[in-house]
Amino acid sequence: MRKSRFTEAQIIGMIKEQEAGLPTSELCRKHGLSPATFYKLKAKYSGMDLSDAKRLKQLEDENAKLKRLLADAMLDNVVLKDLLGKP
Repeated sequence: MRKSRFTEAQIIGMIKEQEAGLPTSELCRKHGLSPATFYKLKAKYSGMDLSDAKRLKQLEDENAKLKRLLADAMLDNVVLKDLLGKP
């Protein structure tokens, strides 16, 4: 997954600027991102505090690690079944 140019604090700051009344087009020009990207980030981070965003990132990282562990375990099971000759 591609790493964002912006930190969670910057993203939440941009959302708060827009909620304070700054037009979205001006905000996007100021920070150098497209409106589509801004609205995607807003959908993900809207209503969050910085601590909530950090916890979300931590949970996403943990989830990715668990998915890798599960994939490795499933691959080991397939290899063992092939070695034993059982379908």
